[in-house]
Amino acid sequence: MAADTTIGAVLYGEQERTDVQQQLERLLANPHFSHSKRFPSFLRFIVEEELEGRGEQLKERTLGVEVFGRDPNYDTTSDPIVRVTAAEIRKRIAQYYQDSGNPDELRISLPPGSYVPHFEWPGSHPAATSEPLHDPHPFTSLAHVIAASDAATAIPVTPRSHKGWFVFTTLLLAAIAITAWSWGRKSTTLDSFWAPVLSSTDLVIVCFPQSHLNGITLRDAADPSVQRRMEEPMNGIVLDDLQPLVSLSGLLEMRHQRYILRGEDDSTLTDLRQGPAIFLGAFDNAWTLRLTRGLRYRFGNDPEMKHFWIEDTQSPTHTHWAIDRNVQEATNNYRDYAIVARFRDANTGKLAVIVAGIARGGTVAAGEFLTQPSNMESIKTQAPKNWAGQNMEFVLSTEIIDGRSSPPKVEATYFW
Repeated sequence: MAADTTIGAVLYGEQERTDVQQQLERLLANPHFSHSKRFPSFLRFIVEEELEGRGEQLKERTLGVEVFGRDPNYDTTSDPIVRVTAAEIRKRIAQYYQDSGNPDELRISLPPGSYVPHFEWPGSHPAATSEPLHDPHPFTSLAHVIAASDAATAIPVTPRSHKGWFVFTTLLLAAIAITAWSWGRKSTTLDSFWAPVLSSTDLVIVCFPQSHLNGITLRDAADPSVQRRMEEPMNGIVLDDLQPLVSLSGLLEMRHQRYILRGEDDSTLTDLRQGPAIFLGAFDNAWTLRLTRGLRYRFGNDPEMKHFWIEDTQSPTHTHWAIDRNVQEATNNYRDYAIVARFRDANTGKLAVIVAGIARGGTVAAGEFLTQPSNMESIKTQAPKNWAGQNMEFVLSTEIIDGRSSPPKVEATYFW
């Protein structure tokens, strides 16, 4: 891109350019950036490209080539340096503005799911629209937490127990506040998908899977290295499920849609008849399996629970979307699949949204698909006219490498 001689559109006046460049230098002089070579070069490049009117050309592969010297044909899935760098820059920018505390500073930000920087002049928007205090991209930031943790780790919650549920809800809302989900500046395919849910006057239920635990390990206050196992039956949520749960809850929160979080065990048919519902997870959420049973694409498994798949009821011999549990456990490198759907359920009479992978990596990818505008644009070429008002179902795939999900890919679509 640096060698591109194309003249970009004039988006910023001379004074605006000067303002942005001065603020950029303030950012780069701050310790959050000055102690690194990689982050300043990345941020400076994307800011200059946006000022020159070439912001729309800022794509992952282009940045990999121009900023990091990668080969033009490099594999962005196995080499996520652009995504990782962008996530870290979002966090450092947020930390800079948190430390600064100056409301009169021009704000430079990098919206989630985009490499095009955004500039906000003081007084141009209400204070409520200011950047969150930490990395606003829930997938990248939580992915680092999950990668560093045991994949089976669960956060304990106690459904129907006011104290435990209050603590869990408080922590989740705090996570939502610091991982604020952001819509694109233009109306997107994703907007159309969510429109019936977000325009509902009913309370939206987010039904998430629960794991049953026999106890919890606590640390000694005087010596945190000392741990004691406390035997106490409780329910919990796996970190990989928490990642899309926070993102989807953040979506509803940022769009001011009323919602409630309900564990699978605590959700009843009466609850689900009250309004739209979002169902997270597949084989760990009985509601998902029940609701998808009548769909074209549905989940299946063998009696030994060693092979899991998504089947196409209109093509019963299709067996491509499958996972061998032995391979998954032995290598943690496999291809996972997920179902994303939006339809009006005959049993509840309400809209249902399915966000479910065969394994947990698929659920993470499905959550990413439904909260990042760029992901769903790929279905536009496969969608019929007036598709936004129809029921729909998609099959997604994602490559899991060392337990981490790659960006989702659409395998099949169906509208009715």
